[in-house]
Amino acid sequence: MEAVGTREYPPARKQSLSALWLVLSSLAVASMVPGCSPGGRPPAGPPKAAPVTIGSAVRKSIPVQARAIGTVEAYSTVSVKTMVGGQIMKVGFPEGHDVRRGDLLFEIDSAPYEAALKMAEAARARDIALKDNAEKEVRRYASLVERNLVPRQQYDQFTSSAAALEATVQADTAAVENARLQLAYCFIRSPIDGRTGSLLVQRGNVVKANDAALVTINQIVPIRVSFSIPEQYLADVRKYKAARTLKVEAAPQDGKADPVPGDLSFIGNAVDPATGTIQLKGTFPNTDRRLWPGQFVNVVLTLAVRSGAVVVPSKAIQTGQRGQYVFVVRPDFTVEARTVTPGESFQGETVIGKGIAAGEKVVTDGQLRLVTGAKVEPGEGAGR
Repeated sequence: MEAVGTREYPPARKQSLSALWLVLSSLAVASMVPGCSPGGRPPAGPPKAAPVTIGSAVRKSIPVQARAIGTVEAYSTVSVKTMVGGQIMKVGFPEGHDVRRGDLLFEIDSAPYEAALKMAEAARARDIALKDNAEKEVRRYASLVERNLVPRQQYDQFTSSAAALEATVQADTAAVENARLQLAYCFIRSPIDGRTGSLLVQRGNVVKANDAALVTINQIVPIRVSFSIPEQYLADVRKYKAARTLKVEAAPQDGKADPVPGDLSFIGNAVDPATGTIQLKGTFPNTDRRLWPGQFVNVVLTLAVRSGAVVVPSKAIQTGQRGQYVFVVRPDFTVEARTVTPGESFQGETVIGKGIAAGEKVVTDGQLRLVTGAKVEPGEGAGR
């Protein structure tokens, strides 16, 4: 018997109706949510401007410089040695102090050399007396030989003896000078103005002639700084050095902001093939003694001053797959990525050889979120 008011559907038909009901229910719920599209996404609005920091490209004069790490060297260094042997009787300076040229450094026992000088002087006096007597004999025999009272041969013998004694006196004079020189070597004096190092031999020691150094003296006023720059700068260095004195600045790690000024005084005679660099040296007055031998310093060599160069803040320059570029800000505050050719840098600014004109605006901070055509808004703290 069939029930009244009911209808049975096949199983497949029931599943189709259930799926249709679920879809209609989802659309009804979505239409009731305000501000939502049928797809469930908010409506698209205008893109938000990225906050950036903006700088300007300006035209100005900027120095052409080469930078390097340098080593401070003594202007001259002397290793003091003794020219005679003997016992050190006196040390005339405290180690690590300044000395002047001619100051007494060491005194060697001079007694043996004083005795040698006296012996040489005595020998010379003896030979002078013999020479004087021989000359008198020559004069006496000269008158006798003219009257044929003595043989000519005897006269020639006296003449030869007098000449030999004259040579002997000259040799004695040289011996006296040598003895006097040896005596002077007992008093060792400073050959330069400078600062002494550690005392290597103390008073009372016996030293040999021309053996080990007694002390080393460094001249530090003035002083030199040695540094190397790439060989690509060599042509410019030689050209500008021929025209004028090139200025060098050295900045030691002493906490002071101002560098020490000096002049370029030496250009190496060969490029190092291992490193491709050329050695240079600068001379510095160093009257305040800020530079000390062995220090490492930051060196800046100024070659020339480029007038009318277009420069931008160095922070504006970015590096990409196609080279270096900057984001140029258009009048409508959209940006354009423009390839540039950078040159020298000086105090946070970089010369642009090609790609930027003076007066254009560039992005100096906040570049990571930019692409060509993006909208920007000048503001502080960009890129944080």
